[in-house]
Amino acid sequence: MSWQVSARIARRELRGGLAGFRIFLACLALGVAAIAAVGTVRSSIEAGLEREGAALLGGDAEVEFTYRFARDEELAWLEGIADRVSETVDFRSMAVVDRDEAERGLTQVKAVDDLYPLVGAVELSPEMPLTEAFAGSGDRPGAVMQPVLADRLALSPGDSFRLGEQEFVLSAILERYPDNSGAGFGLGPRTIVRTEDLAESGLIQEGTLFETQYRLDLPEGADLAALEAQAERLWRDSGLRWRDARAGAPGIARFVDRLGAFLILVGLSGLAVGGVGVSAAVRAYLAGKTEVIAVLKTFGASRAVIFRSYFLQIGALTCLGILLGLILGAGAPLLLSPLIESRLPVPIDLGLYPAPLLEAALYGVLAALIFTLWPLARAEEVRAATLFRDSLSGGSALPRPRYIAATGALLLVLLAAAIWFSGTVELTLWTAGGIAGSLALLALAAALARALARRSGHAARGRPALRLALGAIGARGGEATSVVLSLGLGLAVLAGIGQIDGNIRQSISGELPEVAPSYFFVDIQPDQIDGFRERVETDPAVSRVDAAPMLRGIITRINGAPATEVAGGHWVVQGDRGVTYSEELPDDTVLTAGEWWPEDYDGPPLVSFAAEEAAEIGLALGDEITLNILGRDITAEIASFREVEFETAGIGFVLSMNPSALAGAPHSWISTVYADEEAEAAILRDVTQAYPNVTAISIREGIDRVLELLQGISAATRYGAAATLLTGFLVLIGAAAAGERSRVYESAVLKTLGASRRRILASFALRSALLGLAAGGVALAAGLLGGWAVSTFVMETDYAVIWGNALAIVLGGMAATLVAGLLFALRPLAARPARVLRARE
Repeated sequence: MSWQVSARIARRELRGGLAGFRIFLACLALGVAAIAAVGTVRSSIEAGLEREGAALLGGDAEVEFTYRFARDEELAWLEGIADRVSETVDFRSMAVVDRDEAERGLTQVKAVDDLYPLVGAVELSPEMPLTEAFAGSGDRPGAVMQPVLADRLALSPGDSFRLGEQEFVLSAILERYPDNSGAGFGLGPRTIVRTEDLAESGLIQEGTLFETQYRLDLPEGADLAALEAQAERLWRDSGLRWRDARAGAPGIARFVDRLGAFLILVGLSGLAVGGVGVSAAVRAYLAGKTEVIAVLKTFGASRAVIFRSYFLQIGALTCLGILLGLILGAGAPLLLSPLIESRLPVPIDLGLYPAPLLEAALYGVLAALIFTLWPLARAEEVRAATLFRDSLSGGSALPRPRYIAATGALLLVLLAAAIWFSGTVELTLWTAGGIAGSLALLALAAALARALARRSGHAARGRPALRLALGAIGARGGEATSVVLSLGLGLAVLAGIGQIDGNIRQSISGELPEVAPSYFFVDIQPDQIDGFRERVETDPAVSRVDAAPMLRGIITRINGAPATEVAGGHWVVQGDRGVTYSEELPDDTVLTAGEWWPEDYDGPPLVSFAAEEAAEIGLALGDEITLNILGRDITAEIASFREVEFETAGIGFVLSMNPSALAGAPHSWISTVYADEEAEAAILRDVTQAYPNVTAISIREGIDRVLELLQGISAATRYGAAATLLTGFLVLIGAAAAGERSRVYESAVLKTLGASRRRILASFALRSALLGLAAGGVALAAGLLGGWAVSTFVMETDYAVIWGNALAIVLGGMAATLVAGLLFALRPLAARPARVLRARE
């Protein structure tokens, strides 16, 4: 019966319209919309990747080998399960244009056969079949090249360039090719040639760094899971790696999933900021209903009826806010689809997906319940005697224990849902802890600001505007808490992201001149290393040269068990790793455990393992690891652990073996050269002219590519933080609007006492600026702390405060509160004292 009575009261109350709930709806809708939009884009990308899985992969399935071609028995198995098999070879090289001054550019070469591409089509400019492009001109075979490299080298169709010792003619510009997204991160733009045209180039030979992929056109209805299991059983120890159309671009899919999860957690931060506004709006609404509640109590309404009446009202408005958010979150990606599709290098199938919308709705419902339960619970504490007072009274500061317990349970449900949907327990817990800690810190700062304002009144003697501002800040029930909480959390998220982004950029590029080499030279053949050394080591502009023999191997087993089972998802066992050998302990190598093998050691294979990675995997001295190198299994005992500093951008090998263990294995050398920047061009020219097969990788260009990626990622995170900040600004507007009535009365009293409009306006402005300074200062502290924690413990990079970003946060907080305060100062300034004071009688 009480539910029917409550519903009738709620329905009649809602007839008054949405006055006072615009900020409530805006905060809730914006928070839900941000989460729904991110989820919709993520689901659209996942759908696009699934739809175009075969095209992204280049076939129904693919097997890959490291630095070798498939053997006869492996090729026979592939041809036995597929209708067609297409072979491609992937490696890096230098594209050289011979002019008066030779020009060079690093390129990622894809050498293909006549069946390429099995799935999809290559788009060229000018339009022509790929076979025609490969025909070339005269005795020069043809090639196609991505526009960024052609522009860099000033090449047009018909011009010539070299790869190694083979000259090619550029037949067309490569606009698009089907297996682009599955290739992962490359340091150079793409060039595509025929494999047979590289026979005399010197680029593909034993010991050079290349990978071969065999794309399979499988019969209709082929069981991909069964074929993968068969490949694993037959070729587990040969270095064969299987992928299929079920996950055509697994690296991109994982990246999109992780970035989407992170952005949704940022969206939850925005929802938390919006929750502050939701809670303030509910409190303000209920404060205006104090007399109504007291009257209902007088006529015998129970606590349950009061609570349910307003719970139903807030529930109806919550549903409206969530609906608006879902419409906005789902509709924005559809409206912006041309822009989104043009910016993404992966296929996207934009549409309406129920899962992300349900996730956003769930977060919205939980956030609304968490932030409205306490003010609703306090409404039932209103007594009939409140008819003779001006505000909520008669209740304790905290609601009854059952409401406190319910709020705690809702928080746990929200946390569990975030962990479930994001799939990242640690990141979710850190985010939740950061939000909770920031809110607690901001609440403490607001209380401290009120206390300091009350005690600083004497210091403002002779400054009436400042004294009035401090009095308003220190007033009980003022707007200090709402302003600091709403704006502070949004600024804290933005500050944290700015510090993390700035420190990542600094760690990559800031120390480059001091610690990073100028070039990596790879594919140096054993008979070339002495001449190479002579050129670079005798150059006075070269300060340091490191060189080491290099092979590539896959760790297939650890102590006889499959490596992936022992090491889980550790990066060392995912794909191939660099392997070197050394007779003596290198001068700059520090052993942390074990001993180096004796000179001229010729016993069973021994290996020295990187200490940090070994500890992460759980390896111990005496453990055995099996490496597959060029199809040959080598089982070695771990003889020592050593320090390896990969962050220096120099040569670093996880695995170093005794020379006799790798005797007879074809290999090349790798070298890093540290030189003055002005000498780099001459070194590159001389080395690549003398040894056309050698590939030079510019560390500076590599850093630029990484920074480009980071720019896109940081832009996405900034958009999420901006949504949080916008929500905070809306809450700020709501707080200013809610305080407008009290400011009108305050202005009327001050005018009666002789204060001028200018002085009143100055007091309003000072009040807003001081609150903005408090919010910005606390947000800065929280952002710096969060940035330090993520940089130190998650990114594992050095941390330094980015002061430009930090100061912008504080100034932004002051400006935002000042604007919001002044927007709602016009009506109080225009109010006539007599009319206002008479209405209060």
